[in-house]
Amino acid sequence: MKKYIQITFVLGIFAVFVLLRQFKGSDENPVTPISQQNSNSTSRTTQTSSNSSQNIYKDGTYTGIVADAFYGNLQVQAVIQGGRLSDIVFLEYPNDNPTSRSINQQASVLLKEEAIRAQNSQVDIVTGASDSSRAFQQSLASALAQAK
Repeated sequence: MKKYIQITFVLGIFAVFVLLRQFKGSDENPVTPISQQNSNSTSRTTQTSSNSSQNIYKDGTYTGIVADAFYGNLQVQAVIQGGRLSDIVFLEYPNDNPTSRSINQQASVLLKEEAIRAQNSQVDIVTGASDSSRAFQQSLASALAQAK
């Protein structure tokens, strides 16, 4: 019986910390690109860098589809200048609660940088924001399809 009380106490403390972290938010970086965990991404980066020197898109601003990111919708706008993807604007992203806001604000920077570097929508999924990453890929792919 004593062990049961001890285990219950430890689990209770853990649950309190989890709830406080979700309520307060975290100053830590909860999202990291899978490419930092997976060495296979280097071959894909090398392959896409050769395509980035070509002008493959028509200049303009193209709006992608609204994609479901599970906790909300995500939609991006692709800005093409000089035939290259130069900027990505997030028109909509999941931001209903502090956790979603925190995760998506961090993930959006990583996704945007990688997409501009790759010059396409085939970016690595961001750990901790996998649904948003997939929605980003879908929305950006539809915007870039319009720019071809």
